[in-house]
Amino acid sequence: MNAPIRVLVVDDSAVVRQVMSEILSAAPGIEVVGTASDPIFAMAKMRRDWPDVITLDVEMPRMDGISFLRQLMAERPTPVIVCSTLTSRGAETTMQALAAGAVSIIAKPTLGLKGFLNDSAQELVAAVRAAARANLRALRAGAGAGGPRASARMASGSGAATGAATGAALARLGAATGTTPAAASPARAEAMAETTDRIIALGTSTGGTQALEAVLRGLPRTVPGIVVVQHMPEKFTAMFAQRLDQVCALEVLEAQDGQRVIPGRVLIAPGGRHMTLRRSGAQYLVEVRDGPPVNRHRPSVDVLFRSVARCAGRNALGVIMTGMGDDGARGLREMFDAGAQTIAQDEASSVVFGMPKEAIRLGAASRILALQSIGPALEQYARGA
Repeated sequence: MNAPIRVLVVDDSAVVRQVMSEILSAAPGIEVVGTASDPIFAMAKMRRDWPDVITLDVEMPRMDGISFLRQLMAERPTPVIVCSTLTSRGAETTMQALAAGAVSIIAKPTLGLKGFLNDSAQELVAAVRAAARANLRALRAGAGAGGPRASARMASGSGAATGAATGAALARLGAATGTTPAAASPARAEAMAETTDRIIALGTSTGGTQALEAVLRGLPRTVPGIVVVQHMPEKFTAMFAQRLDQVCALEVLEAQDGQRVIPGRVLIAPGGRHMTLRRSGAQYLVEVRDGPPVNRHRPSVDVLFRSVARCAGRNALGVIMTGMGDDGARGLREMFDAGAQTIAQDEASSVVFGMPKEAIRLGAASRILALQSIGPALEQYARGA
């Protein structure tokens, strides 16, 4: 028999520690080896009995979760699932946690906590199982990747003050040592005004925030419009888009209903809502809608990919990247069948080789590429190759 996944629950809320321990202990193949109310107590317990996975609150007394996470990743990398509140402050802190090496996010509300955790039991168990299989080497490689054109937008900004402010934001993101300022992005040339009849669609989940940054940072503003589903709770995607917008030459936005898809622009599906592609004459638009979860996810990669297959067909490129489960695999197959070019990330560079593996199994991928090769492939596609 396989050894159980050993989990340490670190949270300053006694209710969270109790409910999460009960949920995880009841799941086959998972064992809760301890709980701790803050990182100081956690480190003392870990020295005696090191866990396979840690669930970590990010706002705790004595030592905050981000500092603990950075220390952990520097000394003994261990899969960490961040538990963060569904607030703007919680979203901002979670972006720092993901940059510091956290594998995934579990959101929790400020009210109705016990009921929420029980309702999210399946998601929590799946996240722990995925974290236990996570390739932390690939996670760190993705977080450290970035194209040489990441500073292209800053170079074309108006004035030294703009460049300095943006450079500081880049430094904060790269080192994960601060917060993203609330100020608007620095001045930049607008995305190309004309509409393209080509589309790039990206889908990703666990480990995807780092992977997406690694791909998008290297792309020029001349690439076709890009639509993205990254599995992430509501309120978190806006902050994620803002952080990417700071470090990319591309314009990166959380998608709004009816927004145009144009070259140089990346639209990220809002957490908690599905996003689909629609064609209106010569223009592509996105529709953002409520709806039931698909493959346990909202937004769902399958929902996006299927709409791209219908609306763009052979004029699209689909990419499925690191993530647990199989969301997007069937949609990518539909894109492939419609004549689109399709790419799946390879196992060695995936944090979790779930979604790409299923797409490959279905014969949905025309190419299987390492993370560092996906950006160049998108540039080649932009040149018409």
